[in-house]
Amino acid sequence: MGGGSEPLDTKHGQYIGGWGNLGSQTQKGIVTYALSANRQRPLAGATNAAIFNTYRRCKAQFLYVVPPVAFAYLLLNWATEKNEFYNSKEGRTLSPEASDEATQGGSVRG
Repeated sequence: MGGGSEPLDTKHGQYIGGWGNLGSQTQKGIVTYALSANRQRPLAGATNAAIFNTYRRCKAQFLYVVPPVAFAYLLLNWATEKNEFYNSKEGRTLSPEASDEATQGGSVRG
């Protein structure tokens, strides 16, 4: 039990090893395979898969996205045209509110 820097097992006075190597015998029957870093192809087929996966996902979501967007566009277009008509000279003369107030002698501004 000398004065070295090695950790000692206080019960038996033997070196037990560092973390992950607690002095046990090496295990047998475990086979490990490895592949060299320059032989690996981590992005093999990624471009092809990305194109077809993107197409497949877009096709699956098409009916959830396109009809509401088309409806919103048509509604906004209709409202814009209606607003432009009501704010035109012809629209002010033909709108029911303006004609009612004009016959009663009231102002259009309310």
